[in-house]
This record gives sequence, C-alpha cells and structure tokens, in this order.
Amino acid sequence: MESQDFRDFGKFMIDYVADYNESLREREVLPNVQPGYLLNLLPKQAPEVPESWKDLVADIENKIMPGITHWNSPHFHAYYPTANSYPAIVGEILSAGIGCIGFSWIASPACTELEMITMDWLGQLLGLPKEFLNSDRGPGGGVLQGSASEATLVGLLASREITVSRIKEHSELDEGTIRSKLVAYTSDQSNSSVEKSGRLGSMLMRLLPTDDNCSLRGETLLKFIKKDIEDGLIPCFVVATLGTTPTCAFDNLDEIGPICKEYNIWLHIDAAYAGAAFVCPEYRYLMSGVQHADSFNFNPHKWLLVNFDCSALWVKDARHLTEAFNVERIYLADNKKGTVPDFRHWQIPLGRRFRALKLWFVLRLYGAEGLRTYIRRTIELANNFRKFIEEDERFEIAVESKMGLVCFRLKGENTLTEKLLGKLMARRKIYVIPGAYKDKFLIRFVVCSRYTIQDDIDFAWNEISTQASDIVKSINHQNGETISIPKLLQKPGEMTKKIKILEMDNDKQNSTFAIE
Repeated sequence: MESQDFRDFGKFMIDYVADYNESLREREVLPNVQPGYLLNLLPKQAPEVPESWKDLVADIENKIMPGITHWNSPHFHAYYPTANSYPAIVGEILSAGIGCIGFSWIASPACTELEMITMDWLGQLLGLPKEFLNSDRGPGGGVLQGSASEATLVGLLASREITVSRIKEHSELDEGTIRSKLVAYTSDQSNSSVEKSGRLGSMLMRLLPTDDNCSLRGETLLKFIKKDIEDGLIPCFVVATLGTTPTCAFDNLDEIGPICKEYNIWLHIDAAYAGAAFVCPEYRYLMSGVQHADSFNFNPHKWLLVNFDCSALWVKDARHLTEAFNVERIYLADNKKGTVPDFRHWQIPLGRRFRALKLWFVLRLYGAEGLRTYIRRTIELANNFRKFIEEDERFEIAVESKMGLVCFRLKGENTLTEKLLGKLMARRKIYVIPGAYKDKFLIRFVVCSRYTIQDDIDFAWNEISTQASDIVKSINHQNGETISIPKLLQKPGEMTKKIKILEMDNDKQNSTFAIE
C-alpha cells in the first residue's frame, strides 16, 4: 500500500469509526452468533495476491460487526467501562504511525519524557502523595503498564525480591526455602487477576474474608499474618482494593497500611476502576491511607476516556523494580543511564508502546474540568438508575451503591433474579452480568459508555422492569388471599405448598390463588 492508498483508506476508516460510534445506540449490544460463525465465513487460507482495501472494508460490516459485542454502546452495563474517546483514538493513530519502541531513553527520548510528565499530571489530578511523582526527584515515580494485572504482578515480583534479600541477611535459610515460605494477602472480593499474580509469581495468595460492606479490615489481615508467622511462613505482599470488581467496595487502608509497615510487607493498591473518580476532590476520602502504599495503580482505560491499553502505576521507590527486573546487554547500553528512567526495568516486557501520547491528548483536549464533569455525570446517571430500583417494591439494592455501579436483585429466592438475568441476556437489548453477595444472586448494572444519557437509563429500566413483570406474574398467592406480587416476594419462605391459580389480572399484576 502506497501513501495515496493509505490516505484514502485512512480517511474512509476515520469516517467509518465516527459513523460506528454514532450508530451504537441502534446496534444490538450483544451479537447473535454461535461459536465458529466466522470460521465459516472467511477463507481457510490467506490470499495469495494482494487485495484491494475496498474489498476488505466490504467484509467489516458483513462479517466482523455481526460478531462484535459493542463495549461502548450506551446499552452496555456489564463489567466496567472500557474507555473510548476521539482524542485517545487519534493519539493511538500517531503512536502507531511513529512506531517507536521506547524501552530506554535513547530509543526515543520523547516516549520516556512525555510519560514522566503525563504521569505526574495524572498523579497530581488524583491527589497522590508527592513521593509517587517523577518530579519529586526521589526514588519514586510513575509508569504506564498494559493492565492492572501487569501492575499487580510487577508489585508482587518486586516485593518477593526485596523480602528474599532481607531474610537472607538475617537467616541461614537458603533462597529456595525462603521463596517457598512467602505469602501474599488480598480480600475475597479482589479481582481474579490478583489471585492469578500469585500463581504467576509462585506465591501463596490468601483470599481473606471481608466485613458486611465487603471491605478488608486490618483486624482480619493481622490475624492471618500472625498465624502464618507462627506456622513458619513469611508475609510478603498485600493487595488492597479501592473499588472491588463485584461490588465496588473499598478496603480500609488506614487500618491495613500501618500493619504492612510494621511487618515489612509491600502494600499495593489496586484502584483499577474507581481510581479515576479521584480526579474529583469529593471522592478522595475513599483513598484515605494511600500514603502507606508502596505502589498504586488505576486504569485510565476504564473510566478516564483513554482507550485500552493504558494502566497507570506509581511506586514510592522504583529502585525495587529496577533491582528485580534489570537485565543488561551490550546492545541495550545507554550513556544517559541514571539521569532519566529506563522504563524497561519498570515492567515485565522489554518493548513498550508510546502510550503516553493518547493520555497526553486526552488530558489536554478534555482538561481536568472535562474529566471531572464526565465522572460526575456517570455517577449521577447511576444514582438515577438506583432510584428506579428503590422505588419499585419488587426489587432491592443488594449492597450499597458506589460510583457508577448498582447491584440489585428481585426480592425472594435467587432463582427469580437468575430468571431475570436469563431473560435479559436472551433478548440482548442491554448487557448486564451477575454477581454475588452473602449467598445472594444479584445483577450488576454499571454506567459504562460515554454516550449514555438519561434516555438510555430509562430504556434499561423499562427492559428490566418489563421482564421482571413477566417473572413475578407466575408467583402464587396463599390461602385464596388477593395480594400484590411485590408483597408476596417479600415472604419467599412461606410458599411451601402446591397452589392453584384461580384468577389473574395481568394489567395490575394481582392474582388470586388457593392452596390445594
């Protein structure tokens, strides 16, 4: 492909992406395909001769789009947001066009230095302690990773090497024995990637119980630490979560932090989703105790309008990373070593993309004010959805709503909510996923798309409410009494006998039943 074809193809694709985003509301959020659908549509082998880009684009809408789950649809309310914005997309285009691999300063000086600058801007917007900033001229600083999974693993591996070195100085244990005794801790509400990091790092990861608010408390952590020490194990790493995946709960850093310091344990904070909200000063109370952390991570690619992948990690002492990950070769020599970071020592892979460009574009073209407005609007929409739930006596809020997440369920047995979720998934009008809280099956509703407006919240509620009505109509009454379905749902344990429908009023959702 020559320059002119590239210009034509690129201009077409820019228009296509803009049209795609503008049509998201009209597209079904979930695809209606079966596994293997694309294997039957595309050739079994790559083409022998070049094709025209015009032939390629004809297949995008007809073959690729039918199998796309539209993550940025205003009807997507599953998982958490995957950020999307035009400034970030343009930043990706420039990054791909430049194509540098910024593993060291000399490999592309702007790649390293822009990352240092944007990470400081971002850290200041969140209100992080200055020790985490590159501009503090201390051992700390910020670096962009691909995901929170990588950031957690980086922290775990660094903590492992620190602990092994420390124990070796004061013990006769050999290195292999020390490594076999290391223990990490997190809550039973933490993301699956946290447990996975323990497996990848060959470290036992304990999933600790949480309190009634799904928060990990210091008392619980301390109990397990003391027990492990008594058993000859070595506490090494703690992952505290600010905004857990199931319920957006917040672990108690004020209690956890001092315990980690007392026992020489690395404290890593995973704020993958909720960390974006800290650009708004009114939510920073939720990260009280952050000063105790050794590392802090959140994903701008979730809720801060920066396209995937872009995960921000700050550490108080980057020397712990470089000591763990530094592998020198003559072809990697750089005479500027020590004056600026070589970010290849701050991560797992050697190569790294110019991610800072898209972050820089977003920070400049939205500004702090625009980012705060976006976060606040998202939370407002979630609160409006929560009001629908609270005002309908058929439903209950399963756990306190936080940020853009609302966890709800139909009152009564879990099977009712399971049936509701099944109906919603089968219809594919909105996309929500299940969760669990204290043995209660629930549905998670997240405001994910930057395109979401109140009309989309109304649409989602109408879909949920309508399908719920179909379910509750099948619930029976007792002793011939005429009562409302919502009232009955509040007494699920009393329905123990076979009952016969005598009369049903579909419009009012009231029925008359008699016990046989």
